[in-house]
Amino acid sequence: MSLPLIQSLDPPPDVAETLRRFADWPDIVLFDSASRRPNLGRYSFLAADPFEFEELASTPFGVDPFARLRQWSQRFSSESLPNMPPFQGGAAGLLSYELGGAWEQLPRPAIDEFELPWLAVGLYDWVIAWDHELGTAWIISQGFPAKGAAREQRAAERMQSVIAQLNAEPIVNRSVSKRPIENLPHPLMSSSFDMGGSNFSRDEYLLAVERVIEYIRAGDIFQTNLSQRLLFPVCENPLELYLRLRQLNPAPFAGYFAHDDWTIASASPERFVNVQDNVVETRPIKGTRRRRHRPEADLFTEDELRESEKDQAENVMIVDLLRNDLSKVCSPGSIRVPSLCAVETYETVQHLVSVVRGTLGRDSAGRQCNAWDLLAALFPGGSITGAPKVRAMQIIAELEPTVRGPYCGSLFYVGFDGSADSSILIRTFTIRRGWIQCSVGGGIVAQSDPAAEYEETLHKAAGMLQALTPSSQAPTSVP
Repeated sequence: MSLPLIQSLDPPPDVAETLRRFADWPDIVLFDSASRRPNLGRYSFLAADPFEFEELASTPFGVDPFARLRQWSQRFSSESLPNMPPFQGGAAGLLSYELGGAWEQLPRPAIDEFELPWLAVGLYDWVIAWDHELGTAWIISQGFPAKGAAREQRAAERMQSVIAQLNAEPIVNRSVSKRPIENLPHPLMSSSFDMGGSNFSRDEYLLAVERVIEYIRAGDIFQTNLSQRLLFPVCENPLELYLRLRQLNPAPFAGYFAHDDWTIASASPERFVNVQDNVVETRPIKGTRRRRHRPEADLFTEDELRESEKDQAENVMIVDLLRNDLSKVCSPGSIRVPSLCAVETYETVQHLVSVVRGTLGRDSAGRQCNAWDLLAALFPGGSITGAPKVRAMQIIAELEPTVRGPYCGSLFYVGFDGSADSSILIRTFTIRRGWIQCSVGGGIVAQSDPAAEYEETLHKAAGMLQALTPSSQAPTSVP
């Protein structure tokens, strides 16, 4: 018997229906190409019930948070099957924004009501993988952590349990969450929103933007990403919220991750970093416009975004930052920018997106750099911090009253073969302790208008807020 075991699924099961069937399995994770476009959104992956799990509530500066994960990669490795979807089992999970404090000495906001871990990662020995371009799907079962004949037996048993669950009755009407809403120890709630509140009032956010502009004029930074966190009471099971979110606001880097008593439900349009055969790609987003009802108005908005000097400057600064970060782990001369400031259209907004690529090289000791080195060099993503990166993160910690948690972190995988992919967790719900968090932000530069920056955060939130209404249906026209 050759490993890993594979089983073709014909016809391919529906992604949402498959998520329902496995929703009660522990530590379920879904990498969901809910929106498909040229060169993006080809694959989706679902896994659950990992055989190892690493969770860090926090980590001191200078201590490698990936130490155990690197050991996993050394102990469990497998060549990828050719002509198959790239993730065939491996490490997958959450890196919260605050994990950046492992590599840089940063102040920490005083308020952390929800106490999400900085790192929560499982090691998954089976995966359901979809190739949407070819219309195929597969179960891939590795048999880890067993060895030899025992590994073959475990791979077969895990395969059969997955097949049995696929054929089981789906979970149709999950009950509304009855967990009581806990009082927040630091109730930073404004009445800016009919359904919930924010950790900033409008005036407070405008003042924070003005303070960022002062830092820029003083020469501290070129730009900083400033966000506000919206809060809403939980009214239903997170699974139903995610399924409606992916219908209303489909995205190429959507995802779902449920661990313990918290859940991440994301409709992210942004790739953080991808590694395949040592080739690295990152896709920073900077520049946003709200879409319009009429097609001709929508085209005008696209032209306005493409020609905006402010948004172009914002995007180019982040491209330069990422080129610098990539130079820590990529071969000299390999870094290139095949696409700069292209407009991409999504359900409710248009974005300026660039593409930066490089080739993983060797470190100062001559060791080949890998996905863990890459994540350590780039995390958190420059598009959601600012430039220079460390000073921007210091200013974020000063001006934002609460920790970001999963927001602006990453949902990621690193396969048994060393390949990797990851999103930046924007357009993301975090659910815990009776509350739904949804943070939205934008890059502030010298030309920024505080009121316009505040409005941009609301445009980004529009598709997310629509998903919070259980009666919402998929939009029939551009909002």
